[in-house]
Amino acid sequence: MIKKGLKVVVLTGKDKKKEGEVIEIDRSLNRAKVKDINMVKKHVKTTKEKKGGIVSKESFIHISNLKLVEDKAKATKKEAKK
Repeated sequence: MIKKGLKVVVLTGKDKKKEGEVIEIDRSLNRAKVKDINMVKKHVKTTKEKKGGIVSKESFIHISNLKLVEDKAKATKKEAKK
């Protein structure tokens, strides 16, 4: 099960075979945001508090396109227990 804070690898799409950490999950849509994966450009209007321009940010990716990555240390511990 994919949870916030876990490492995942992307299986399909433009970011195929890239790894990242899950930042946010939307369970109702079965989508997750992964750090530095599925980056999109958004045009932001200038306000009194913020400067405008083009901002890059993460977009949601479907959970079926993600796979959990086991750390090598955890994998060796599991094998040692068997």
